Amino acid sequence: MLKRALLRAATLAATLLLLLLEGTGAQVVRDPRKRMAAAAAPKAPGKGQCCDEVRSLKVQVANLTSLLEEMSRRQENVVRQMMELDHQTRQQEARVTEAEAKYSEINNRVGIMQLQAAQAVTQTSADAIYDCASLYSRNYKISGEYKLPADEFLGTPELEVFCDMESNGGGWTVIQRRKVGLTSFDRDWKQYKKGFGTIRGDFWLGNDNIFRLTRQPTVLRIELEDWEGEIRYAEYQHFTLSNELNSYKLFIANYSGNAGQDSLRYHNNTNFSTKNKDNDKCVDDCAKLRKGGYWYNCCTDSNLNGVYYRYGEHTKNTDGITWYGWHGPNYSLKRVEMKIRPQNFQP
Repeated sequence: MLKRALLRAATLAATLLLLLLEGTGAQVVRDPRKRMAAAAAPKAPGKGQCCDEVRSLKVQVANLTSLLEEMSRRQENVVRQMMELDHQTRQQEARVTEAEAKYSEINNRVGIMQLQAAQAVTQTSADAIYDCASLYSRNYKISGEYKLPADEFLGTPELEVFCDMESNGGGWTVIQRRKVGLTSFDRDWKQYKKGFGTIRGDFWLGNDNIFRLTRQPTVLRIELEDWEGEIRYAEYQHFTLSNELNSYKLFIANYSGNAGQDSLRYHNNTNFSTKNKDNDKCVDDCAKLRKGGYWYNCCTDSNLNGVYYRYGEHTKNTDGITWYGWHGPNYSLKRVEMKIRPQNFQP
């Protein structure tokens, strides 16, 4: 009986031991062979060892992330530097182009100054510089702005002109231009006498200056452009103006060109009129009605100094830049140039 009690106590102790081992998470191997194999097998890493490895991996990932961010910043800097270099290259190219243009203009002006210096000691009229045709004959064949020397005989100062050295052989002195539309041509007598506007934009050269330039037999060329981009011209083999005492009366003859019916012929042998000096052949004041200075008859077949209407629209008025022989009285042209050169000019 004592033996049986001891056996029960041993069994209870074993059971308690198993329960304690299970509570701690340990595995109990009852088979001796299995216990030996478990003892021989490598032990799993402990909790402390796993934490060290994870910590090491996190450090490596953080280092790689920092390295990638640094490379990204460097790439952005390189791209920014390349864009800046490209911008500087474009600026340099623009400066070179501008310098070349200025050099060409300065070179041109130097040549004109040399011509003016030579003009000061000119002994014969054949050497004089009267107009753009004179410059062309001295091998100045680039269209642009020039200065004609003073005329001591007439007592007139030097004159700034625009020379067309390309159209129909070149040598043309431009006396009127309409192409921008920012300059009003509704001016008084004094302004039309002296001239107004900008020589590279819209301008009237001045009736006194036109009279001066037409002392020799002169050709007039009128170039017209509509809002569809089509270009026509009218040319007169004889063109001259009287002086101011004769109200700058217009004389033209021998029309040719493709601008339709001659629309300046109606204005031949008429005096110049402005809004403050009515010299037309009509009861109406044509200069006030047409809003420009011109050789009005009664009143117009053309009005090259009229109001600049964009896209040709002026159907409610008859004061636009008109040439009846091409587009009629209710179409205002986009561009007009009037230019002159001597009859004896040879390209």
